[in-house]
Amino acid sequence: MPVVRPADTADAADRAVLDRLWLMFRHDMSEFQGGLPNPDGTFRSDRLAAALTDPDRLAYLLTSDDHPAGFAIVRGLDQPTRVLNSFFVVRGVRRRGVGLAAVREVVQRHPGAWEVAFQEANAGAVRFWRRVATALAGRRWTEERRAVPGRPDLAPDVWIRFDVAPVG
Repeated sequence: MPVVRPADTADAADRAVLDRLWLMFRHDMSEFQGGLPNPDGTFRSDRLAAALTDPDRLAYLLTSDDHPAGFAIVRGLDQPTRVLNSFFVVRGVRRRGVGLAAVREVVQRHPGAWEVAFQEANAGAVRFWRRVATALAGRRWTEERRAVPGRPDLAPDVWIRFDVAPVG
């Protein structure tokens, strides 16, 4: 199972790993959100930068057998509802329980209300997030569609909301 740890924002090695994983994530998402890389081959990374500088956000690195396996970015740490703002697992470990285990660990570190958004056209994400919500909250989760702010060209995102009780 994965090891989940907060990224050390002062550690250049963690930042380099997150930057590389972010490229893979944004490449995957470009299928559903459109867009091409920047002229230098990178993708927009303001959410990643915010996760490394904003005290209301936190980036987690996921590793499997001491190899980078993905990341999770949480926003709203000081809010009543936390948002799993970005979540990514490398293709080589998908469908092996790594994603569910990682989400479970991240949300248990911040019990309470949670939301996560995904694109309905992303069939893998639809199955994954519904399975996660059921695993974490049983039947006590909701789903709604919300317009993507500033992107009328995109279909509405699907938002799942669930609560996680403190462990113990």
